[in-house]
Amino acid sequence: MKLLRVGTAGAERPALLDGDGTLRDLSGVVADIDGALLADAAALGRVRAAADAGELPALDADGLRIGPPLGRIGKVVCIGLNFHDHAREAGAEPPAEPVVFLKAADTVVGPNDTVLVPRGSVKTDWEVELAVVIGRTARYLETDEDALAHVAGYTIAHDVSEREFQIERGGTWDKGKNCETFNPLGPWLVTADEVPDPQDLSLKLWVNGELRQDGSTAQQIFPVAEVVRYVSRFMTLYPGDVINTGTPAGVAMGQPEPKPYLRSGDVVELEIEGLGRQRQQLKEA
Repeated sequence: MKLLRVGTAGAERPALLDGDGTLRDLSGVVADIDGALLADAAALGRVRAAADAGELPALDADGLRIGPPLGRIGKVVCIGLNFHDHAREAGAEPPAEPVVFLKAADTVVGPNDTVLVPRGSVKTDWEVELAVVIGRTARYLETDEDALAHVAGYTIAHDVSEREFQIERGGTWDKGKNCETFNPLGPWLVTADEVPDPQDLSLKLWVNGELRQDGSTAQQIFPVAEVVRYVSRFMTLYPGDVINTGTPAGVAMGQPEPKPYLRSGDVVELEIEGLGRQRQQLKEA
């Protein structure tokens, strides 16, 4: 299933994109797309049954905002330097263990919402990433199979980063990762049954129409299953938590001087195979 949330920010309602590309209203079946729904097999079964039976009313998608596909996100866990080619362009050795950092849930916005360039920023950068959405409470997982069994689905994350704040201002990466609007998410939460191999997905990102990132999750240093299993050793993952699994080469930081960091007015578009497409225009904060 392709689940999503539509409407004005803070007042989104649940929806489903059917096999014909028609947007369907889910508000008569479930209250929202969130961790509580993803952990409730019976409720998901009702959604699937209503969709299969053709019982869901169509929505007029014209002019309708798409919000983040997940409400009430608990935490956003991020994996850094998780593609071989991105580690090389960053001048870093492939990490021996996953590099883990957190983004606040309030950085999450819709896939086509405006991204704000922070005040004083000169190095705002782009990163297309596969995002994993957790569907079952995960603690100390032992096997890759068990890890994937705890995944509810997948979506696209744009891990926007301010490199000066992240690298040159001291401390941890948090200052460069948690600016407002720095995690567009969506458009859809695609349930795990529709993604048979998360290590076989193409990722692409364009800036002002120019292809900047063109990679595959096959190049991840730590595959999705290993990432989920690893993170569960250090923190409990709950239904509705999100893991951003890293970005391929092609970020602005890895380009020759003058590096083409993002500015107000730029347009970024992102796509992951089978998971949809995002588009954001940048403006000054």
